[in-house]
Amino acid sequence: MARSRKVTVSTDAQGHTAGWAETDLAPVTPPVPDPSAAAFFDVDNTMMQGASIYWFARGLAARNYFTTADLARFAWQQLRFRVLAREHAGDMSLAKEAALAFVQGWRVDDVERLSEEIFDELMAPRIWAGTHRLAQGHLDAGQRVWLVSAAPVEIGRIIATRLGLTGAIGTVAEVVDGAYTGRLVGDLMHGPAKAEAVTQLAAVEGLDLTRCAAYSDSANDLPLLSAVGRAVAVNPDGALLRQARQHGWEVRDFRTGRRAVKIAVPSTAAAGLVAGAVTAGLAMQRRRRAG
Repeated sequence: MARSRKVTVSTDAQGHTAGWAETDLAPVTPPVPDPSAAAFFDVDNTMMQGASIYWFARGLAARNYFTTADLARFAWQQLRFRVLAREHAGDMSLAKEAALAFVQGWRVDDVERLSEEIFDELMAPRIWAGTHRLAQGHLDAGQRVWLVSAAPVEIGRIIATRLGLTGAIGTVAEVVDGAYTGRLVGDLMHGPAKAEAVTQLAAVEGLDLTRCAAYSDSANDLPLLSAVGRAVAVNPDGALLRQARQHGWEVRDFRTGRRAVKIAVPSTAAAGLVAGAVTAGLAMQRRRRAG
């Protein structure tokens, strides 16, 4: 029987908060379970080309939630935020404040409905087939497969459902009476927060992290990759490629053409900052439309 579980929020003794949501899917002929092993996949530029929050924004623009000019400005803001992240050692405070503006007033069911539509329209064609095959290999071995993303956990769950995966770990936004309050529960799921969330999930689900695998394109996910027994660099940026070679990690590259050229949309060397830049603009446009 298929399982359906609401978003679970867990806080450890150090006050770190993680959220995860399982999908409702169950295979027709389930493989022999391997309950102590799992795989964790970053989303942006690892599972799909470009940033999921960018494609979500593109879908909203197509539905007149804001203009294409706004979208171009958001992309420029994302580049600026990436520079700030490097200069301030990954300080996420600006991104967190921007993310708060996005979620305020939105209903969870509306975000999930839009996420389903926009995934089918814009994200599905940009899933890396090679990465999806890697995930399916873990499922075929009876292991659970989780996405780990800075996107709201509800959006991550939609992507995981569409891909037939176990569930998603993501940023937790506070919800009251079915609507986002504009406050986050904990921090954005970025950098060290991903490793902390995976460690919490492993404790709850009985996983042996030494038997688990993690996949990412970015050096920002080094804490996550270092937390598991098998680390795989997928479409790696230069910094991650150097680390992978130093540690003897497996490297998979599904990009075509020049390796140094990424898809021509905002990349996610700082995934949480992408969300901050785009979602701040969304909220600003919504206020203009309401005025």
